[in-house]
Parts: sequence; structure tokens; C-alpha cells
Amino acid sequence: MTIKGKPTSLDIAHIAGVSQPTVSRALRGHPSVNRETRERILAIASELNYKVDKNASNLRRQQSGTLALLLFEDPTSDQSHINPFFLPMLGSITRACARHGQDLLISFQQLSNDWHADYGDSHKADGLILLGYGDYLAYQGKLRTLVEQGTQFVRWGAVLPDQPGISIGCDNAGGGALVGAHLADLGHRRIAFLGDASSRYPEFLDRWLGCESALQARGLPLERALQVDAESAEESGHAAATELLRRGQPFDAVFAASDLIAIGAMRAFAEHGLRMPGDLAIAGFDDIPAARMTTPALTTVVQDTLTAGELLVDTLMRLVVGEPAESLRLPTSLVVRDSTGRQPL
Repeated sequence: MTIKGKPTSLDIAHIAGVSQPTVSRALRGHPSVNRETRERILAIASELNYKVDKNASNLRRQQSGTLALLLFEDPTSDQSHINPFFLPMLGSITRACARHGQDLLISFQQLSNDWHADYGDSHKADGLILLGYGDYLAYQGKLRTLVEQGTQFVRWGAVLPDQPGISIGCDNAGGGALVGAHLADLGHRRIAFLGDASSRYPEFLDRWLGCESALQARGLPLERALQVDAESAEESGHAAATELLRRGQPFDAVFAASDLIAIGAMRAFAEHGLRMPGDLAIAGFDDIPAARMTTPALTTVVQDTLTAGELLVDTLMRLVVGEPAESLRLPTSLVVRDSTGRQPL
């Protein structure tokens, strides 16, 4: 085919034998276009030296071509306020946005901020990705406001029945069950849990419930007397472990609801002269990089943060273009390291 002047998406559609909207979706990397068709379209576009006029495309779609990532600040020991769990996910989100031809606006938020007005109402972005939230019951009202205003958003967090909006999360209960089974199968019988296992922290609650189900299947309890509230921060883990020791209840293993809690707890136990795993075993959840560098190295539950970042962007893009999307849970796995020991007791 001979093309006069600057090639257009209609030219590509004619050569590829597809519709112009299919070409547009393929060039944006939209998952609705299968790989074979997308590769054929990209090859034709490359041969024609076709360049997307991003501004014109956005005007036609009345979209900004920008997604906003709102990161809610967490307390951290280095004052960065970025939970290290989110760092690989941030990289994955950035790459997925580039694949979709979207700019990414990253903003740090306090839960009290009127962020739905700042980004949803002002049309600075076509959709929002929400990471981190703290107290879910306080955060839930903000999500309902987004739904009422018609803002397109997707969040990383617990997948709950009748929740406002779309969530991508991990199988927290399944991960908790992996830890419970591992500790019980090593011979531990009194397992403490460090983390707020309530509706205010539904991810932690699911981890508690998963662990409880695994223990019950083996005829063991998960005792509330051995549960101490903690948020996902090292200092909170240190305080929770100190409180657990103060109570004087016997325990032989600890399941910390996050790696940051576990790392703080390990420091408290070491300060009290306890050896891990000699005197007690400890496991965390998240597999942040620091989990490999603790002494001993921390047994923990792995969440697939790279896939999570891709799914957050892909799901949000479906919402932005008016296609159906649903909440998803990603599977978890357990990596066993020296903090729990590797042989049955």
C-alpha cells in the first residue's frame, strides 16, 4: 500500500485488516488485544514510522493521558514514609504506565487530605491508583466518595465483600495458613500473633484467620491472649514484642503480620536474650529486601508485587476506557529461612 503524507492509525488498520479502535488499543498495549494482533499492528506501525499524536488522541477521548498514584504515608524508621514493600510495586506500576502510553503522577498523601477533590474532581488524572491506607474504617468513607463522584480508581489492599470500588490484593488468608501450617509442623504449639487483627486492618485480620484455620486443622488454638496489636512499622513491632513478653504468657513461636513488625520484634527479643530459632521461631509477611538481611534471615510470605503493579495499571485502564473490571486476589508463597529453623523440632 502506498501512503501519501503522514501515516495514520486508519492506514495501519487497513493494512492489518482490523478496525481503527483495535489499532488504538494495540498501540496503548491494552490487554483486550491478543498478542498476535498487537505484534502485527506494532510491526506495521514501525514499518510506516508511525508516531502517536498523544495530544490529539487524548482530546478525542477527552482524557488527560495521565494516571495518578496516591501513596498514603506510613511511619518508617528512616522517615522516608514509604513502606519498603511498595518499592518494587512502584517500579512495576511505572513500567506498566509506559506500556500503556500513560504519564504517571505520584503524590504523597495524608489520609485526612481531600485527595478525591484534588485529583478526581479537577481532572488532573483519568484515574487513581491507591497504595497504603492505615485504618481501613477511616479510609472506607473516602472510597465511597470516589464511587459516588464517578472517579475511576483501583487500590492495593484486602479484597472484601461489598467494598467500594475495585481492589487488587493478595490471598492474605492463604498466606496466613502457610505460616500457621509451617510453624505447627515444626512442632510449635503456642503461637503468638503481632498485628491488629480487627476490621480496622482487614489484611492483618485475614492473616490471623488463615493462621487460625491451619492451626485448628491440626487441633491447635490461636490464642487471643497471645495477640498484640501492631501497625506495620519496626517500632510498633518492637513495642508489641515487649508487651508480649511483659504479659508473661508462654509462647514458642511468633507470626508477625508484616516483615517490618517482625524485624522490630526480633530486636526486642534479642534485647531480652532470646535466641531465634533456638528459644522461639518467628515468621513475617511481605518478603521485603530487609527480610533476607536480618540475623537470622526471616521466614516470610511472598507477595507478587511485580504482577500486582501490572494488574493495578491494566485494571485501571479498563475502567478508564469503560470496560468491565473486577477485584482480584494474587496467590502467595512461603519462603523458609533460618528464623524458624528448617528441621522439625
